Amino acid sequence: QNDGYRTLSLSGHVGFGSLPDQLVKKSIKQGFCFNILCIGETGSGKSTLINSLFNTNFDDPVSTHFLPSVRLRAQTYELQESNVLLKLTIVNTVGFGDQINKEDSYQPIVDYIDAQFEAYLQEELKIKRSLFSYHDTRIHVCLYFISPTGHSLKTLDLLTMKSLDSKVNIIPIIGKADSISKTELQKFKNKIMSELVSNGIQIYQFPTDDETVSKINTIMNGHLPFAIVGSTEEVKIGNKMVRARQYPWGIVQVENENHCDFVKLREMLICTNMEDLREQTHARHYELYRRCRLEEMGFRDIGPENKPVSLQEAYEAKRHEFYLDLQRKEEEMRQQFVQRVKEKEAILKEAEQQVQTKFEHCMLMHQEVKLKLEKKKKVLEDEIAMFIEKKANAELLQSQASVSTPVVSLKRDKDRK
Repeated sequence: QNDGYRTLSLSGHVGFGSLPDQLVKKSIKQGFCFNILCIGETGSGKSTLINSLFNTNFDDPVSTHFLPSVRLRAQTYELQESNVLLKLTIVNTVGFGDQINKEDSYQPIVDYIDAQFEAYLQEELKIKRSLFSYHDTRIHVCLYFISPTGHSLKTLDLLTMKSLDSKVNIIPIIGKADSISKTELQKFKNKIMSELVSNGIQIYQFPTDDETVSKINTIMNGHLPFAIVGSTEEVKIGNKMVRARQYPWGIVQVENENHCDFVKLREMLICTNMEDLREQTHARHYELYRRCRLEEMGFRDIGPENKPVSLQEAYEAKRHEFYLDLQRKEEEMRQQFVQRVKEKEAILKEAEQQVQTKFEHCMLMHQEVKLKLEKKKKVLEDEIAMFIEKKANAELLQSQASVSTPVVSLKRDKDRK
């Protein structure tokens, strides 16, 4: 008996031993998805490394150094190896570190990761969910490319990784590691790890709890950050064609562990720990985001008295709280409306009083003007009457004068004769 359960032995074959095989068949039929976020300055070798890792050409367009802000470009591909189908999404940070003001260069990356978590959460919260066929775009691993300066991490690197370590699995990489010597490279690695620890930045550690991979993962944790050289060009060495970078002083073989850590990265990222990266994304980073978002919505597992609270109880409590808040806001809006109506009525009454006063004043002025005009009209009528009278008198005098004039003229003619 163990923790209340009895352990029984079977007397014959039952069949549930084939469950792992059933799970494998179902997983192969469904396919897998894996999403990689590449962060690094333009020209740090991100595209070349991804092409080298998956032994193909993803045709990523060349980026410019003159973008005003950081943009994220996601491209999804379907790859098949044997009978395993992989839906691979590569998210590239275009223009990262190219701006003069790099203060908020990491913010678009944080927003993008949160947006993918939010999309998955919204799908989970739907009444009719389709998680089986849902295209999961959550970032499973972040390959952070560090410039091979040989000195220390840049402030932008520290700020970016610090803001992302609780949201994504970070694997630091020294890009174009063939540009510094082996001695400088080892010192640079030690310096990077020391700065990450002193700044409290949590990078992804390969798991050591599985006995089958604990030994190799423990060794590989000591090789972080990986010093990488990528190339898609093949060079003939002896009788064999190998991927390498050819220089005047010699050849750097990509898959030669004495030259770089490319093989270690590919082994750890794809062959050994890809499923752990997917599990860590879901069980650790997504769960943290989900918990914070549900707490923002008002959901809690424990009530005020430290008693377990069901989702239904939390929903009802939140609904009641929202209803009370809605009523309070409605009452505030009603009071504000009544107050504004009263203020508007007072303003209108005041305006009406002003208009009435002005109207009465205009009426008084109108009466005064009317009286003056009537006086002027009376004067003008008197003047017209006088004028008519004078005219009549003048016409009478003129007619009398015209009658007397011919008599006088006849008397003068007689006198002359």
